[in-house]
Amino acid sequence: MLRIGVDVGGTNTDGVLIDVTRLHEPTRGVLAHFKAPTSPNVSDGIENAVRQVLTIASVAPEKVSCVSIGTTAFINAVLEADGRRLAKVAVVRISGPYTRQCPPFIDFPPRLRALTEGHVGYVDGGLEIDGREIRPLKEEQLIEQCRLIREKGLKNVVLCGVYTALDSEGKHEVQAAKIMQRELGPSANIVCSRDVGQVGFLERENATILNASILTFAQRTIRGFQAAMNALNLSCPLFLTQNDGTLTNAASAARLPIRTFASGPTNSMRGAAFLAGLDEHRAGAQRKSTIVADIGGTTTDVGILLPSGFPRQAASFIEVGGVRTNFAMADVQSIALGGGSLVKAHETSQGLHVSVGPESVGHYLTRDAKVFGGDILTTTDVVVASGRAEVGTKEAVSGLSTDIVEKAMANMKKMLEGIIDKMKTSPEDVTVLLVGGGSIVSPDHLEGVGEILRPPHYSVANAVGAAMAKVAGEIDTIELLQGRSIHDVIDNIKAQAIDKAIRAGADPATVKIVEVSNLPVQYVTNQATRIIVKAAGDLAPEAVASVGAIDNALEASNEDEYKEDDKAASADVDEEESIDIEKYKPTIRPDRSWVLSELDLEWIAEGCGVMGTGGGGSTYPPFLMARQKMREGKEILVVDPDDVPEDAYFLRCMFMGSPSVSSERLQGGTELPAAVRALTTYMGLKLDDDVYGVISDEIGGGNGLEPIIVAATMGKTVLDADLMGRAYPNLYQTLPGAYNVSGGLWPCAISDAIGNTVVLPSASSRTSVETILRTITTELGSSSGLTMPPLKRVTCQNFGVTHSVSQAWRLGRAVALCRKKNDLKGIPSKILEIQNGACVFIGKIVDVSREVRKGFTWGSIKIAPLMEDEEEEGIASASSAPVPYGPDDRLVIPFQNENLYACLEKADGSSKILVTVPDLITVLDSQNGAALGTPDYRYGLRVTVIAMAADPKWTTTSEGLTTGGPSAFGLNQVEFTPIAKYKPPHSVIAEFA
Repeated sequence: MLRIGVDVGGTNTDGVLIDVTRLHEPTRGVLAHFKAPTSPNVSDGIENAVRQVLTIASVAPEKVSCVSIGTTAFINAVLEADGRRLAKVAVVRISGPYTRQCPPFIDFPPRLRALTEGHVGYVDGGLEIDGREIRPLKEEQLIEQCRLIREKGLKNVVLCGVYTALDSEGKHEVQAAKIMQRELGPSANIVCSRDVGQVGFLERENATILNASILTFAQRTIRGFQAAMNALNLSCPLFLTQNDGTLTNAASAARLPIRTFASGPTNSMRGAAFLAGLDEHRAGAQRKSTIVADIGGTTTDVGILLPSGFPRQAASFIEVGGVRTNFAMADVQSIALGGGSLVKAHETSQGLHVSVGPESVGHYLTRDAKVFGGDILTTTDVVVASGRAEVGTKEAVSGLSTDIVEKAMANMKKMLEGIIDKMKTSPEDVTVLLVGGGSIVSPDHLEGVGEILRPPHYSVANAVGAAMAKVAGEIDTIELLQGRSIHDVIDNIKAQAIDKAIRAGADPATVKIVEVSNLPVQYVTNQATRIIVKAAGDLAPEAVASVGAIDNALEASNEDEYKEDDKAASADVDEEESIDIEKYKPTIRPDRSWVLSELDLEWIAEGCGVMGTGGGGSTYPPFLMARQKMREGKEILVVDPDDVPEDAYFLRCMFMGSPSVSSERLQGGTELPAAVRALTTYMGLKLDDDVYGVISDEIGGGNGLEPIIVAATMGKTVLDADLMGRAYPNLYQTLPGAYNVSGGLWPCAISDAIGNTVVLPSASSRTSVETILRTITTELGSSSGLTMPPLKRVTCQNFGVTHSVSQAWRLGRAVALCRKKNDLKGIPSKILEIQNGACVFIGKIVDVSREVRKGFTWGSIKIAPLMEDEEEEGIASASSAPVPYGPDDRLVIPFQNENLYACLEKADGSSKILVTVPDLITVLDSQNGAALGTPDYRYGLRVTVIAMAADPKWTTTSEGLTTGGPSAFGLNQVEFTPIAKYKPPHSVIAEFA
């Protein structure tokens, strides 16, 4: 069996011919390989590469059993926002009353949105996290949407249902697709989000929109690939490689081109492992994760192959063309180091300084590098001068000083060690596979690396990976485990995944389970758990035979060219205006009310993340919803407590439940207003006359932004204060709850978006409020809008944290200013100028443990200091830490949704607690300064831990410490010592009025 693999990169198109019957030979069955520049018309480059490998190996076209192609053509259409290749899309959400506060296209860049947004509609349907229907699907609503879509002349349609991953019977998206296909006719392309992405509504919908937008172009491109094969008399089937390293046939790729967006790095990784023989089990050898470094002319791409032979997947979302998406994609990190990287040397007061990159001569290496007769010093020149490689003319670099060579080599070594260490998942030494034309820049020994392998034919590893890709089946679903054995549930899902792989064309004899993960959902009481199982096997010979040479669906596909003048018009959209943030001043009216702008909102959201101490939920969806209100013309005003009558009432608005539900069943916008109306009616308050504004119970995390959304919706003002000054896991952990303020916790009301509202008039204790409302929330789909009893301004001031909205704004502005100046190291000190505290530790996470107990996520992280040569990447220096630490010391931070305390474990076995709740403990991502939530913690992340003083109402009284201190979390042996003296937040209104 002969297979051809082709990988189309930005610079080169690589082709390889492999004889599958000769894999045991040292050449791994490679009969011929060829590298050619990528042509503007991708099909021409593919045709050339395939023709060359057939000629080199003297093989007749009819002997080839299949051709597999990896291409970047589709992702480039999105990255370039190319109007000729993107079509307008109709989006129909199957969500009932939910998700409307966060409409489709909400976070698309303006130009891309103008090119893709064609229609937005909502119909009943969707599921709760426990599988119940939100509302049944209604055919008449779908028929009405079809009428509107037809009137607009749109062909590409997206269907996105809430919790579609749970819809195993296909009652919603699948059924809706059948109805719409019938109504719109065979020329309509209807894409279901369940086929594209995973749990996470907005990101999955975004990925599906991009997929639908490039459908027409993808079908045209794949027909071009087919034409190239026909021109070479190849009658075998055509496959495309997907992002996860598996194959899909041409017809499926034409329906789901987004799955092939970024297969290049994956092909390189899998091709490298194949060439190195890692796919063959060595007797008695334990399969381990392997790091693959693909060093090109300009960049080094580094990824991890898991023991399964498949790449580690990227984190929860990936940005493509400025849009957050969540389709499966390999976790690949890149650095600007390649064979063409520029080497520059100059004298400084400290001696000779030598830098490597980021500029590169790229594919002009053979013209510009010194060893090839040019006059630019590159990494290749340095390697030749060191005697480690023989390329070009060595005499051309014989005069290069030893000092420059040694410092440049040390730099290159350090860069590779840094990126490899960042990708590692444990401290043990790893095996590294080096591929790519620029791999001569790597030394033979790297710190933290046990073995370096340079496989044969490494320069075309990507094409080999395409030729030898496997076929997979994946199931990603949420199961309720109450009263069931998790082993039985997983075994059943494994069987489904294996069956799916075989139906996709895998050889049953080679199919294996390659991935199993179960992720408990927090804040729910029904043991809901997300389970992902993937099975994969070799392409079966009979599958090759059963795929027709050319797919009829492609042949008959409607070549619908979009009008160029439409495209030209929509391409004229202005991108968002840039603001000079160093000169920016917020707008304060003469009446001392602060009119929020989009930039203010962005900074408040960032600051709420810092004050969330790891909890409080993501600020991203609420930020988008609040910004949407502004874009709809709503004005949002913040008022200072000193400017408000002391008996004015303020509503308390927040969401209760699981953050993972709020990322899928997005807010409808009616939940909090319904709860507010029910509660004010019960209490005999008139909304228009008696209620002045809204206040947040917790400023930390996403709940810090909910009052802003309610204020915009109900025409109220936002009080510059909150009732916590941070985030806590329990409802009663507010200052009114801590001090047993009369009317502080009840009556209260809770509501969903489909008409269920409950008022709790009273409760026997403050903990029973939490228990009762948590139980009701589970019944309402594990997420609900909650309003606690309104409080007078004087109570909000006496039992709250004043100017905490201002504080969030200042924290967000400090982070933004440091980012603008590329001064990430300065972020901790700038934050600590705003609130007193300390930079406790700088390092990288070396251990993470977490489990869900009673609906809360409990766990801990362990952080090791950075080595001296890593520190320049860190964002602060260890010298500012309140307690000095050595290279073998570790910082441990336990958490219950929020971070509880930080303990320094010394190498000699002693330990010291540095900071505990109620003080704020925040873990920042050292690479960008953003605050990390506890769900974001993972091995290898470079982090900076800061602690900030909490309001004295928490730290200086028995009421505050009993409710929010260590003993509130069962840490009775831990004594609270303040990290610093609290600095009252400074009002933005007072400063800028």
